[in-house]
Amino acid sequence: MDTATRLDLYRTMVLIRTYEEAILREYHADKKPVFDIGAGAIPGEMHLSAGQEPVAAGVCAHLTSSDAVTATHRPHHFAIAHGVDMHRMTAEIFGRVDGLGKGRGGHMHLFDPDVHFSCSGIIAEGYPPALGQAMAFQRRGTDAVAVAVTGEGAANQGAFHESLNLAALWKLPVVFVIEDNEWGISVPRSASTCVTSNADRAAGYGIPGTRVEDNSVEGVHRAASEAVARARAGDGPSLLEVHTLRLWGHFEGDPQAYRHDLDGVPGRDPLPTYEQTLRDEGVLDEAAVKSVAADASERVEDAIAFARRSPLPDPKEALGLVFA
Repeated sequence: MDTATRLDLYRTMVLIRTYEEAILREYHADKKPVFDIGAGAIPGEMHLSAGQEPVAAGVCAHLTSSDAVTATHRPHHFAIAHGVDMHRMTAEIFGRVDGLGKGRGGHMHLFDPDVHFSCSGIIAEGYPPALGQAMAFQRRGTDAVAVAVTGEGAANQGAFHESLNLAALWKLPVVFVIEDNEWGISVPRSASTCVTSNADRAAGYGIPGTRVEDNSVEGVHRAASEAVARARAGDGPSLLEVHTLRLWGHFEGDPQAYRHDLDGVPGRDPLPTYEQTLRDEGVLDEAAVKSVAADASERVEDAIAFARRSPLPDPKEALGLVFA
């Protein structure tokens, strides 16, 4: 892998982490002294993706704004990596009128048609819509692809299996991505899934299945390169599972009493791990690290400021923008 690509992957991961840390800060700022999920500038649930940056960075490095991504209820990393407007996304998270959905959707229902991005709070919901997008791309005769992302727990849903079957049958240009962070809310993978790797399930539908271990961004990049190229060439779908890591709780406020691995989690953080690799190999130095961090911080804080400047929706317009 060339140096420019490795630096781009690193920049994307830093930007995502910087964003999630800022949202974490803003989310908890006015929920004290007693945590109240409904209080503050960002009310409601919040699912953050710290630790899962390698999946989004490695996959989206091969995509353009003409390609589609359907993400999960933990969507910010894929939204950022796929080029969703960060200002409007942040305003949406804050529930403001300049948001992607004019403040009506919140962080689990981001929708940006400019880059074909969407997400949902429903488990495995993004898989069927990705088929529709892929079918549209195929019928138009373009080489655009759809990427459908879900967690390892959702691989047991009917929508997952139905989508793989139909995509394989019709040779649709889809890359199915599973983020295996080992926990379906509070249920460990070993207690819910009968196979060690969901990538093995691809064989049942006659498509390639690959599992990337160690939360390796370069491993994801290599595997996604093959899967995206296969889809663009008209050879059909692939299934890619990444063994990743959820650094923080399932949602903010999650006490995580069910997790016995927390003591060792920080040591597996993919960001400092990759940074050290690049330092050791002469790709990064201290000046470059500081420059990347400063640029990410400036972009994120600008988006936060934009969101805070945006007005709250007028309650009188609550029934607007609906079907009936």
